[in-house]
Amino acid sequence: MKQIVHIMLFMCFSFSVLAQKHLDFRGQLSVLSSYSPNNDLNGFIGARYIPELSYKIDLDSIQFIDFEASVNSSASILFHPFDASDTDADINPYRIWARYSNDQFEIRTGLQKMDFGVATLLRPLQWFNQIDPRDPLQLTNGVYGVLARYYFLNNANIWIWGLYGNEKTRGFDALETNDNQPEFGGRFQHPIPRGEIGISYHHRAINTTSYAGFKTLDDITENKYGIDAKWDVTVGLWFEATYSKKSKNLGLLTNQALLNIGSDYTFGIGNGLNVIVEHLMGSFDEQAFNFNNTTNITAISSNYPLGLFDTINTFYYYNWETNDNTILLNYERQFKKITGYAMAYYNPDGQQGIQENNLVNNFSGPGIRLMLVYNY
Repeated sequence: MKQIVHIMLFMCFSFSVLAQKHLDFRGQLSVLSSYSPNNDLNGFIGARYIPELSYKIDLDSIQFIDFEASVNSSASILFHPFDASDTDADINPYRIWARYSNDQFEIRTGLQKMDFGVATLLRPLQWFNQIDPRDPLQLTNGVYGVLARYYFLNNANIWIWGLYGNEKTRGFDALETNDNQPEFGGRFQHPIPRGEIGISYHHRAINTTSYAGFKTLDDITENKYGIDAKWDVTVGLWFEATYSKKSKNLGLLTNQALLNIGSDYTFGIGNGLNVIVEHLMGSFDEQAFNFNNTTNITAISSNYPLGLFDTINTFYYYNWETNDNTILLNYERQFKKITGYAMAYYNPDGQQGIQENNLVNNFSGPGIRLMLVYNY
């Protein structure tokens, strides 16, 4: 029922935009295929189409109102040749929001993307999305809510948000959100010498019904606190840290502490080799900051442009507790409106600590993937 309501809202918005005779229509069509021999269903073919409608009203030279609506439609088949298969098709709202904006203030309401923080690969502050750095399209589900931002003249800015109707896990969440309870929070970001620093806070209600081993508990809340900073001092340096506390004892899930430290540098090799290195330290404890149940993950990413239209990207993750390795090699070729990707990868059976995007199919073991993306 909820999906039907969302689609009806999208259609109504689309017709209203058309009636105004001011329409910006664009979209993205992607098709991909994968083969990974270690899986029972080792073949994958899928297609995704994300059409987007937008409309803008200029109130004066510094004020405007704009709208955006898009849907995420997909169809796929997992199969073992001539033996077994599993098909899937889905259509959901992707973005539906309206915004008022001027030169220092904006407020946006609806289904939207919310993203902040300085880390790139392993992101403790990924509180509201599931962007996987291995996904070249950077797809992520949105959240329903209201977001207001004010920008000071010294480049400082403040965010205030309220969310409602969101239940899926996001980022490093172990438990879903209670979609019948509102969420709220804020962020303040300020420039510092050669960089910037930010502090963040978020409050939500927890839903334990879908987590095995827990009985259904009511009135559990979680408070999240975050701090991040970044400096440009020949190399890029940053850290991103969060602490989350539940209002009731949930064993190892009661307290969560995450710290990411990272750096990037572009070496003067050929056309320029950019390398990013991050390390994530995490602790999940019944008592705050006991550090009895820890995890450590190191991530390395590189980007090298072969020319104006060709790029090679690599991603590598190492889990120090499980000795798991995750590897991706991606060759990207830009055409006029089509982008092609050829990927080779290896994924372990478990990928804890990597934000996996549920819009992307990830196999375990070695494999190859081909993808074509058409943007218009």
